[in-house]
Amino acid sequence: MRLNKKKNTLAISLALLLSSEAYANLEVNISYLKQEIDKGPVLSNILPEPENAGIQGAKLAIQDSNTTGRFLKHKYDLKDYSHSDATQLLMQAQQQYSEGTRFFVLNTDAKTLKEITKALPADALFFNAGTQDDDLRQSFCSPNLLHTSASRAMLNDALAQLLKAKRLQKIFVITGEQPEDIAYSNAFKRSAKRFGLSIVKEKNWSFDTDLRRTAQREMPLFTQHKGYDAVFVADERGDFGEYVLYNTWLPRPVIGTQGLSPVAWHRVVEQYGAAQLQSRFDKLSSRWMNDKDYAAWAAVRSVAEAVTRTNKSDAINIRDYIRSDQFELAAFKGRKLNYREWNGQLRQPIPVIHPRSLVSQSPQEGFLHPKNELDTLGFDRAEVDCK
Repeated sequence: MRLNKKKNTLAISLALLLSSEAYANLEVNISYLKQEIDKGPVLSNILPEPENAGIQGAKLAIQDSNTTGRFLKHKYDLKDYSHSDATQLLMQAQQQYSEGTRFFVLNTDAKTLKEITKALPADALFFNAGTQDDDLRQSFCSPNLLHTSASRAMLNDALAQLLKAKRLQKIFVITGEQPEDIAYSNAFKRSAKRFGLSIVKEKNWSFDTDLRRTAQREMPLFTQHKGYDAVFVADERGDFGEYVLYNTWLPRPVIGTQGLSPVAWHRVVEQYGAAQLQSRFDKLSSRWMNDKDYAAWAAVRSVAEAVTRTNKSDAINIRDYIRSDQFELAAFKGRKLNYREWNGQLRQPIPVIHPRSLVSQSPQEGFLHPKNELDTLGFDRAEVDCK
C-alpha cells in the first residue's frame, strides 16, 4: 500500500511538473484601436453612446483572461489608442506591430478597417468590433479578419424571423437620409424577401423638423396608409425614429432601429449567466454594457481562449485554431459560439428587445438549416463572394 501511495504521489508530482513545463510563460499583447467619429447634431433627445464604448469591454475581457491565465502562466496586456484621423490610427497600428503586437481589435468605420488590415503583414490578426457593414462580410475577404460585431444582415434576419413567427407580414418602411440608414434599410429589405415579408409602403424621412413639438401632428399623416402590420424604421443616429412610436396612423408596433430592435447585446440580456457578466461590467465601468463593449469583449476572449487551448501565442496558430471546427467561445448566449469559415463572422444568437425588456432571441424556433441554425442569421456560404 505504501509503495502504491509513493507511486501515486510521484505520478501526481510528475504530472504537475509536466503541466508547469507545458504551460510556459506566455505574454500576449492586444491592441484596441478606436476611430472617433463625429456623427453631427442629432434632432432628438436620444441618449448618446458612452465615449468609452468598446474599450471597457476589452478591459473586462483582459481582466477575465488574466484571472484564469495566471494559473497557466499566461499574461494578457491591452494597449488602447483612439483618434478621429484614420491616418493616425494606421500609423499607430504599424508602430504597435513593429513593437511586437499581433492582435488588433478595431472599432472603426469600414473604410479605415480595410486600410489597416491591408497595410499590416499577414501575421497580424484583426477583429472587427465596431462596424456592422455588410460588405465586409460578403465581398471583402481576408483570412486575417474576424468579426465579433454582428452585421446588419444578421440583425435584420433576426428581426424578420420574429415578424414571420408572429405573422406580422405587411411592413411600412421609413428610411432616414444618412448613408447608414440606407444601408440598414437595404439589409431589412433583403431579410424581408428572404423570409417572405411584404413591404407595402416605403417612405424616406428627409425633414429637419423638431419633432419634440410636432410629432403628434406630423407622424400620423406621414404614416397614413390603408393597411400594415408594423412600421420599420431605419434611423441609426436617432434623428426621428423615437417619435414614430405611438404616433403612427394605424396603432401598430414600431420595429428596427427604434421600438422593437435586434441587438448583439443589451442590458436586458440576463439569461445563461449573462447577469454575472453584466454585473462585472457595471463594477468596472459604472454603466450598462452595450453591443460595442460586447464585441470587444468577445474579440479579446477569443484570443485568450485560443491561447489557453493551444498554449501558443503567435497570431498564425491562433488564427488557424479560431477559424477551425475545434474552437468554441463561452459567451453568455446559451450556447458555445464559433466563427464562419467563409467570412470570419462570429455566429451568435441575436436578442430582439425593447429598451426595458428582452422580447425574444433569434434564430426563432422552426427556422432550420442543414448544418447550423445560427447560419439562418446573416450571409450563408452561398451568399458570400469570399473563397
